[in-house]
Amino acid sequence: MSDSDEATGQAGRPRRADARRNQEILLDAAAAIFAASGVEAPVRDVAARAGVGTATIYRHFPTRADLIVAVYRHQVEACAEAGPVLLSESGSPYEALSRWIDLFVDFLATKHGLAAVLQPDNTAFESLHTYFLDRLLPVCGQLLDAAAESGEIHPGPTAYELMRGIGNLCIGAHNDPRYDARRLVGTLVAGLRRPEQPTASR
Repeated sequence: MSDSDEATGQAGRPRRADARRNQEILLDAAAAIFAASGVEAPVRDVAARAGVGTATIYRHFPTRADLIVAVYRHQVEACAEAGPVLLSESGSPYEALSRWIDLFVDFLATKHGLAAVLQPDNTAFESLHTYFLDRLLPVCGQLLDAAAESGEIHPGPTAYELMRGIGNLCIGAHNDPRYDARRLVGTLVAGLRRPEQPTASR
């Protein structure tokens, strides 16, 4: 490699890292706006939250569908990566599971908005659903297993059953201000927990 090639490579790496960070900022901003206002929120609101112009959004994501799918994948990755971190940093496996489910509920607000921008026959539906299951089922399973092995929860529900149940509780929540999906999911998660055993008297 020549000196000029090496210099070009060194200059390219920071630019690629900056581009990734900038895109993550855009996706985090979009996720927050979609969670608060739905996926039909104006792109200018996303741009304002990210601190960029709308032209920057459209340069990265030419259509709203492109942006929503990118947010979906970004949120899946965030949920997947959070599981092991929460398990290592939380006070107990049950606490880690509860905190992860909070993140999962936040993510579902974006997930249910996909139908607004993708047609049912769009192959993106199938590929995104497969991606969702491949990334998140093992993480949820790991958290469930850890909480069961610690004796904090009743063994039994599978990761798929738990995630599907939570998903069903969250459907339509963003359309009805009287319905608090998070409260019901909290009741479901609390129901998994074993009652604390009384301390034996001496």
